[in-house]
Amino acid sequence: MAFAPDAYKPRRWLSNGHLQTIVGNFLPRQNDLPTAVAELVEVSPAQGSRISSQVLCHCHWQPEAVRAQQLTVILVHGLEGSSSSQYVVGNANKLWRAGANVIRMNMRNCGGTEQLSPTLYHSGLSGDVLAVMRAFTTRYGLHSVALVGYSMGGNLVLKLAGEQGSLPELKAVVGVSPAIDLGPSADALHLPVNRLYERRFLKALLQRFRRKAMLFPRVYDPNRAANIGSVREFDERITSLYSGFSGADDYYFRAASARVLDRIAVPTLILHALDDPFIRLTEETREKIMVNPNIALIETKNGGHCAFLAPPDLAQGDDGYWAESTLLQFLMSHA
Repeated sequence: MAFAPDAYKPRRWLSNGHLQTIVGNFLPRQNDLPTAVAELVEVSPAQGSRISSQVLCHCHWQPEAVRAQQLTVILVHGLEGSSSSQYVVGNANKLWRAGANVIRMNMRNCGGTEQLSPTLYHSGLSGDVLAVMRAFTTRYGLHSVALVGYSMGGNLVLKLAGEQGSLPELKAVVGVSPAIDLGPSADALHLPVNRLYERRFLKALLQRFRRKAMLFPRVYDPNRAANIGSVREFDERITSLYSGFSGADDYYFRAASARVLDRIAVPTLILHALDDPFIRLTEETREKIMVNPNIALIETKNGGHCAFLAPPDLAQGDDGYWAESTLLQFLMSHA
């Protein structure tokens, strides 16, 4: 797919992928959004549960007179993020100012919602995003929807697009630093140079699992969390066990959007930095992307993970968040 955004140039002193990742994901963001409307959406029971779950969405609606006609963008966060993650808030502000309805979706269990679901969340639950999209199109008669996902959320929206092919209301999909190849990315996360990131993810995952065990003691054994030293080991001993996979490799294969990229039939943008510390794209995956005319892959030399900080030009209203401005341009061209 032909799409030619402004070339990415890293912000001065931030040409290193690690610096981009750390600075870009922790800088506070200005938030001028109107007060969100909190809405719950029921999602299908996951493997091993007969009880449905709910996910919490924070919605920012344009005036009712034009709401149904405006583009609605569902933003999906990454691993151990939430609807309040800074990149979600940054995108929401830009999209709202551009006239879009914005839905900041929490994955099940995220954003303090562990009590709303007896199941865990994982990278294969693309059906949850579909349930959210269908719920809001039905409630409000929405005509045009776009999906934007970061990291794990990027895998979810791309997986959904591949599984569904085309949907009348789905106009565009964007994955920023998407975890398309889950296995290679999990292994890269365990490299010594990336242990800072893995420790942070693992600490949060284990804390959440222990909270789930307290809320649902008949379902989860907290002792299974003992002595886990990597995200792959967490997925081997916990995610796979409680989510219907035979092991981490089975989970990574079945949950990866890489399997269905060739079936994506809507305009899709993928942003990936070659210096992303831990997200990996295999050559097989690149080939699938390149032969699909519906996908535009923009790979930059720099940008880190979910960061892409560029020099700001405040006089022109540019805050330097290149990925956010680029995906906004892409979505508005397909609204």
